[in-house]
Amino acid sequence: MSDFEGRCLCGAVRFSITPPTLFFAHCHCNYCREAHGAAFVSWVGAEAERFRYQPGSREPRWHQSSEQSRRGFCDSCGTTMFFASTLCPGEIHVTRTSIGGPIDREPQCHVFYDQQAAWIKLGDDLPRYTSDEPGLKKYKSVRKPESQVSPPK
Repeated sequence: MSDFEGRCLCGAVRFSITPPTLFFAHCHCNYCREAHGAAFVSWVGAEAERFRYQPGSREPRWHQSSEQSRRGFCDSCGTTMFFASTLCPGEIHVTRTSIGGPIDREPQCHVFYDQQAAWIKLGDDLPRYTSDEPGLKKYKSVRKPESQVSPPK
């Protein structure tokens, strides 16, 4: 299979990924929902060495969304496209919607399902993993930076 190519809404940030990818999962965590303004975010994981920006692409702008993690977005159109974290070194997570065309795998699961938006009802039969899933344990340490914590009311 050839490289997967992707882009932001306006096309300023363009990238490619050489397969194989690491996973394709739907994340329901509060961070993803807030960052994307969506009920959940579909992520494709890739080894960082298999990811590259296309010639002429703009670099995304990065927001430090937690002490360990950051999210990359196009500073022209605002498309949030990337997630990188010290919790998963050597990986970059890319929104599936940013990749045009098919990839090397179908969706595999829902993660942080216990944090799902109450107003969403899923119709698929994919496995659903909660925050207590051993494979998600490393993400429990994620905390918002002090500057982003809302003061008590």
